[in-house]
Formats: sequence, structure tokens, C-alpha cells
Amino acid sequence: MTPSRTRPEGSERTLNEAYDTALLDLDGVVYAGGEAIDHAVESLGTARAGGMHLAYVTNNALRTPEAVAEHLTELGVAAESADVITSAQAVARLICDQVPAGARVLVIGGEGLRAALRERGLEPVESAEDDPAAVVQGYGGPELAWGRFAEACYAIARGVPWFASNTDLTIPSARGIAPGNGAAVEVVRIATGAEPQVAGKPLPPMHRETILRTGAERPLVVGDRLDTDIEGAFNGGVDSLLVLTGVTDAAQLLAAEPRHRPTYVDADLRGLLTGQPQVTEAAGGFTCGGWTARASGDALVLDSDGNEKDERANHEQTKDGDALNGLRALCAAAWTQAGDGSCTLDAGKALSRLGL
Repeated sequence: MTPSRTRPEGSERTLNEAYDTALLDLDGVVYAGGEAIDHAVESLGTARAGGMHLAYVTNNALRTPEAVAEHLTELGVAAESADVITSAQAVARLICDQVPAGARVLVIGGEGLRAALRERGLEPVESAEDDPAAVVQGYGGPELAWGRFAEACYAIARGVPWFASNTDLTIPSARGIAPGNGAAVEVVRIATGAEPQVAGKPLPPMHRETILRTGAERPLVVGDRLDTDIEGAFNGGVDSLLVLTGVTDAAQLLAAEPRHRPTYVDADLRGLLTGQPQVTEAAGGFTCGGWTARASGDALVLDSDGNEKDERANHEQTKDGDALNGLRALCAAAWTQAGDGSCTLDAGKALSRLGL
């Protein structure tokens, strides 16, 4: 068994040099609400120009790879459809392995699912009366009619195997957090008592699909979610970079259990273009970039080399990005204290000092 990670790792080489392929999540990493996240376009362009292969890996099964690539190109990120891997493609391969060639599949979702099924030689159908060999469910957008869930239930009740592209309970939108495919899967699960086979992150079918399509030999998973991106990297036995531009905040990172602990932590996609500082063990704690973190009683405590400085000076440090080093040191203190569990120590004061 692989020992639990107890601190973020360092890297003397820039990450785009150390890894041949970046497997990038989209929502919360490259864009949010359809608009590019700060520094994403420039960072990805530089990484690509330096020879790193960029692949965009999304649990959202609604859009086709062509549509995703077109959106990325509009944002200024050079991408082709072959650079995009979706959970629709992963679930289509999973279904294809278990049903006869050319079989009919009842689709509860959008065009991304239908296109992925056709790519595998399967026939998408719309009704339980069409004699489907499988049911597949993926995110269909806010317009997906309630009656579509009933069609799935009718087929599943007859013993037709059920597949889901992913089970993310939420999905980010321009107006906030909306129900994701996982919420829709729960509707069918409650009605039928059945359990779907799931393909998307963090499960192995998605990682298999990604490696098959990219040919990556030394991939780096880049994401903003601990329970999909980082856990998926853990399950696949590959390294990961967590960026703090999406759903995961500093407190959640400190409380991460072993399968949710990333290899590296950075503010945004500029982290691809830099090395990563080492976190070293110090007397009673862990040090990174002038910050020392330790567990004390029921709290995490953070000290700076500049203890004699006034609070204003400390805030100037955080403006220069030094807060990330403090966070990395806190991760080491928290994860070491938690071992194979989740850290429950109070980190509020320490994170407040970093402005996080």
C-alpha cells in the first residue's frame, strides 16, 4: 500500500518540463461561467509552446469535444476536438465493452452522449419502448425534461443495465452552483433502487479513456476539485496539481483525507510554468518559504521568519504570493497530524493571517 502523502512535494524543474502531458479540468481551472480564468490563456499558451501536450478532461457530458474545443479557441486557448476527453466518451467505451455491436442505448442527456455512442457504433434511442440494451445518463442541461427520468426508470425496471457518465452532485454556472448529473442520478436511483455503473472522474474508466486518447507517459492531472480531479489522480497513480481558482478552498485542502491530497498546490495555472518549493521538516513543525507551521493543542499555528515585523508587513508578504508557501507548510502540519484520516484542528487563525 502506498504511504499517505503528508506534505506537498517540491520540484526543481518547472512542471511543464517535468511532465509530458497536462490533463486539465475545465470548469474552475480554465474557465468559470464560460469566461477564461485570470492567467489561464497565457499560461496554457506558454506551456504548449514549450512542448507540453495539453488535454482537457471534463466530467460534463453535455457538449461534444468539437463544441468544447470551439469554446476554448474562442477564449484564446488553441485546442482541437482530439484534445478534449469527456465522461461521455468514457461511458460509451464502458457500455461498448458490455453490449453487442450496434446495440441500442437509451440516452438521458445531451448531444455529447449521443455523439460518443455513435463513435462506438452504438445507436442512441429515446424511449424504453425502443428495446435498448443499456440506459446511459449524463448531464442534459437545465432544459432536460422530467419525463426523461421516467423513461430511464421504465427500462431499468425491466432489467436493462444502467450507466452514468459521472455523479458530480453540482455543476458551476454563470449564476452560481446548479444541480449536476449526480443529482439527476439520485432521482433515478431513488425511484428504481438500482445502482449505475459510473465512468467519470474519479473512477478508473475515465482515467483509462484519457490515457488511451492522449498516450501520456508522464501525465499531471490539474484540477480544482478534491473529490474528482485529485481523487482521480490518486486512483490512477499519477501526480496532481490543485489550483485554487475553483471550488476547493484552503480550509478544505487542510482537511483533505489521503486520496484527496494533491502532489502540488498553486494559486492558478501559472503554477504549470514554475518549480514548486520544498516543504522541509523543522523543529516541531514544517517550513516553506519563511513560514513554519505546526500543530499545537487543538489548532494549527503559523509563524513567520518576520515575527518582529508589524502586521502590515505580513500582509505585504501575502500580496507577493507568499501566502501559498504558508499554506503549503500548513498542509504538511495538518496532513501529518491527520495521518490516514482528516485533520480536525482549528486552522482559522492561521489562514486568516495568510489572507485565505
